[in-house]
Amino acid sequence: MNKNERKIYLYSAFLITLVVNSAKLMALNSDGIIARYWQFNIGEYSFQFFYNMMFCLLLLYLNLSKGKFLSVLRENKKYWKLYTFNALVVVAAIVLGSVIHSLLFGAVQLPGGRMRGYFARFLLSSIMIAVVIRLILLMRESRNKDLINEQLNSAYLQAQLRLLQEQLNPHFLFNTLSSLSAIVRENPALAQNYILHLSKIFRYTLLRSGNDLVTLEKELEHLKSYIQLVKMRLENTFQIYINISENLIHKQVLHLSLQPLVENAVKHNRATDSSPLVIEIYEENTWLIIRNNLQPTISEAEGTGLGLTNLNERYKLQTHHEIEIHQTKEYFIVKLPLL
Repeated sequence: MNKNERKIYLYSAFLITLVVNSAKLMALNSDGIIARYWQFNIGEYSFQFFYNMMFCLLLLYLNLSKGKFLSVLRENKKYWKLYTFNALVVVAAIVLGSVIHSLLFGAVQLPGGRMRGYFARFLLSSIMIAVVIRLILLMRESRNKDLINEQLNSAYLQAQLRLLQEQLNPHFLFNTLSSLSAIVRENPALAQNYILHLSKIFRYTLLRSGNDLVTLEKELEHLKSYIQLVKMRLENTFQIYINISENLIHKQVLHLSLQPLVENAVKHNRATDSSPLVIEIYEENTWLIIRNNLQPTISEAEGTGLGLTNLNERYKLQTHHEIEIHQTKEYFIVKLPLL
């Protein structure tokens, strides 16, 4: 409960109490109808006003305090228990208020009139409190969405920056430019193709906006450009197999989620003619599997590119799902949820 919510609690309780008890003020007019049945008494009115306001504050506190019993019921969607408990609180408050009022100020002229008066006021108070509770819950929901969007934007920008830094670091540029230099001498036409794929990688990294999900088809299309660069550099020591059925290519994944996983596999594993690096991308139920044979280099390069932690955080914020990571003696496996 923040400071603004506490103010809303207090102002709402005061206004509701003032509204439901305003009829009693009509007893100040000695010729009015109310004055025939109830003589205005400042002490009695003050008690009713104070008790009604405490009732409003109690309902607001019970229903809106985070982590409390009623909040847990609402989060778990056990609405019948939530409404039953609130009804019991209202009934108890009506009975208790009537009893205390009678003990302090005596009986009224009409039998049962005091109980009916409390019932009417507290029922009306409960309805208005329910509206206030709903408004505050909507405010919280909106505030939480804004917070999640801010966190998501931060995670996304961090992911873009890290991936761009990885692509601009000396290790990446050295390998890329060395391969390009060799290709230019041997095959100028192939060099043009190499530059084309390199430009596609930077364009997809920099110009894709926001945290929107993209289709698996688009993400795989981008990945193909990176694969071409790796194959030109590693040649037959690198193999990748993609087996995705046509009915799944329109499923969605996060933008910039596949290339960093392939890049990490290339960076942290040996690739030789006798032991090529093999990466497999395939579907399994509702998951996209990225698996590579595990043959780590003796001295791994520093840094992890995008980073599995960052990728997992982006998935949690954007989709409310987490990625799964498994490592065996033979394979390193990452599972991305298909949406």
